[in-house]
Amino acid sequence: MEHWQLQTAKNRFSEVVEKALHLGPQVVTRHGIETVVVLSIEEYRKLTRPKNSLVDFFKTSPLKDINLDLERDKDTGRDLEL
Repeated sequence: MEHWQLQTAKNRFSEVVEKALHLGPQVVTRHGIETVVVLSIEEYRKLTRPKNSLVDFFKTSPLKDINLDLERDKDTGRDLEL
């Protein structure tokens, strides 16, 4: 990962973005301290993607063995005079 001082990153932002797209995440420092990372949307989505599918979530849920009554009430409402 390449490191950029904040002022340099601001002045050369297009270059920072291009490098993030083609070479990987770019680290921006402020006062010598790593502060933020510029990365492609593709890399960001990889990092924020759920680790498990919804099916896996339900399969491993602590509530998976609870017997729920999922029957709908057959009540059709009440009769109204219009």
